[in-house]
Amino acid sequence: MANSSAACDTPQVQKTLFLIGGPLGVGNSTVCEALLDLLQPGVYLDGDWCWYMRPFSVTDESRAMVLDNICSMLSRFLSCPDLQYVIFGWVMHQQAILDTICSRLSLDNVRVVKLSLLASENVLRERLERDIFEGKRTPDVIARSLSYLPLYQALDTEKLSTDALTAAEAARMIAAHLGVV
Repeated sequence: MANSSAACDTPQVQKTLFLIGGPLGVGNSTVCEALLDLLQPGVYLDGDWCWYMRPFSVTDESRAMVLDNICSMLSRFLSCPDLQYVIFGWVMHQQAILDTICSRLSLDNVRVVKLSLLASENVLRERLERDIFEGKRTPDVIARSLSYLPLYQALDTEKLSTDALTAAEAARMIAAHLGVV
């Protein structure tokens, strides 16, 4: 008779969950997309996709719904045996957001990487002004993004300045720092 415990001896591949935050315009989405190109098999979820509604409304109910949807999707991605890397990008400017997400997920055998992408005020303003000129954002985004910038210093995250980096360079640095590529 075959040893029935053989399956239990097979080492499980550790998954990695990336929680990547940063102020609007710092490059969260672009860096996450570039990171997904490097880390496969993987998936990328942009938290903004869960807010993509018309009319846009931020209420206690909509906040709770969005966070529930994010945690549900992340949970499903983490439980999928076909995926090793789960990348989540969002503004995440408060420690409570990171803590809530982590508390709602089963993180057994999951390495959690919490990272804040940052830029100087001047670089962030230039990027946002370019986005406004190209019609990608509205002018009110500058004040909101700059007001979030100092909040990231207090977070329990690794910090990466994107001032002098392309998205691809930032993604390669993240992957190399973790010994992933």
